[in-house]
Amino acid sequence: MTVAIDGPAGVGKSTVARACAESLGFLYLNSGNLYRAITYAHLKSGRDPEDFEALLRTAETVDLDFADGRIRIDGEDATDGLHTDDVDRWVAQHSAVVEIRRIVNRKLRAITRGRDVIVEGRDITTVVFPDAEVKVYLDASLDVRARRRFDQGTSAMSLDELRDNIAMRDRIDGGKVEGSLKIAADACYIDTSCLTIEGVCERVARLIRNSKNA
Repeated sequence: MTVAIDGPAGVGKSTVARACAESLGFLYLNSGNLYRAITYAHLKSGRDPEDFEALLRTAETVDLDFADGRIRIDGEDATDGLHTDDVDRWVAQHSAVVEIRRIVNRKLRAITRGRDVIVEGRDITTVVFPDAEVKVYLDASLDVRARRRFDQGTSAMSLDELRDNIAMRDRIDGGKVEGSLKIAADACYIDTSCLTIEGVCERVARLIRNSKNA
């Protein structure tokens, strides 16, 4: 079974998808971490973040692999370096490059073949796995999403800077030529603004269990 979860930045997709995967025995995949890994590798190489031809070469040559929910770049665990402010500044722009999206989508489909998986991202329900058995779109207000990121304490940005950064990413994600953020017609829409993580997880897990028992 494939469970696809989409939604904007800071809505809690990773937390919900990971928790549901652990409770149900599914493989958890964060598609955003593949894009982040490409951006991270590109920045670490010292190349110009605005040189998209060089970015494409990075995406084509870097070896990316998932293991236990973590990402290896050329054999080294790089998961803890994927959520820096520098990566946050560039990942939305890099992930808007059509060729980059196609590389990541091929990788995701290969990893998930023949397995029970929960995959989260921006275009999982619409482009990557349009035939997923369960589709969910998580949402929340911009202010709530910025506050959640701020409270995580992982960024040096102020609350206002985080809000502006998330708003910028929303504009980029919504305007992508391919794989733009949108709500699939057959996705279950959940506004998480006033819900606890536990409440959201229970709703998503119930959808998955009902689908399995159908």
